[in-house]
Amino acid sequence: MPLGPTLAALAAMFLLLWPASLVLRDASIVDRFWGLAFVLVGATCWVVTDEPTLRARLALLLTTMWALRLSLHITLRNFGQGEDPRYVAMRRYWGARFGLVSLGTVFGLQAFLAWVVSLPLQAAVTSAAPSGLTPLDAAGVVAWIAGFAFESVGDRQLASFRSDPANRGKVMDRGLWAWTRHPNYFGDALQWWGIGLLAAATGAWWTAVGPAVMTFLLMRVSGVPMLEKQMKRSRPGYEEYARRTSAFVPWPPRRG
Repeated sequence: MPLGPTLAALAAMFLLLWPASLVLRDASIVDRFWGLAFVLVGATCWVVTDEPTLRARLALLLTTMWALRLSLHITLRNFGQGEDPRYVAMRRYWGARFGLVSLGTVFGLQAFLAWVVSLPLQAAVTSAAPSGLTPLDAAGVVAWIAGFAFESVGDRQLASFRSDPANRGKVMDRGLWAWTRHPNYFGDALQWWGIGLLAAATGAWWTAVGPAVMTFLLMRVSGVPMLEKQMKRSRPGYEEYARRTSAFVPWPPRRG
């Protein structure tokens, strides 16, 4: 696995994004390029691999589909909204030092996390054996498709709900959102476990640390906790919705 070249490629990408964020006074641009960073990793692995297998092509295709959809969704969702509140709070806290601090705590950190999460992608693209697809590969594709459906359908349902003025201030509890409070986060994690199974088919079981880190970030750090804190503060009835609805893994809503 070309661990050095992929880390260098990510470092270069996020280092170039950093001055752009200073000019725009918008650190949020890092989120729009998060998915595309994985395409860069896959492309770097492809270039340094002598004879990419069918698995390599499949892993790169699935990752690119995930990345393009996610980047487009974030760009369209945040268009004209200004800097993300998370970075606004950091900018307020650090003041004039925010620019330099963001190099490490935002851009450098995301480059390193993208490298760790992409470990199964790196293994799936660069491993020469087995040359043919296996049942683990099939299971990985099924998991990825299910995850892609959850993430894309969940995002579309939420966008449709928000576009109706009658729903202003209300809690989205329909469709997939009746089964999990975060179908998009669940789908995102499931897609990376699918890529993890492609890597496992090559024997690189240890790369499961990648999807494990992604799942942990979504469930415990930058995903569910931060969003739920905001929702409980701004949406009356959210706590009641939370009591009857699974936080992450889809499950029939509780009654009573």
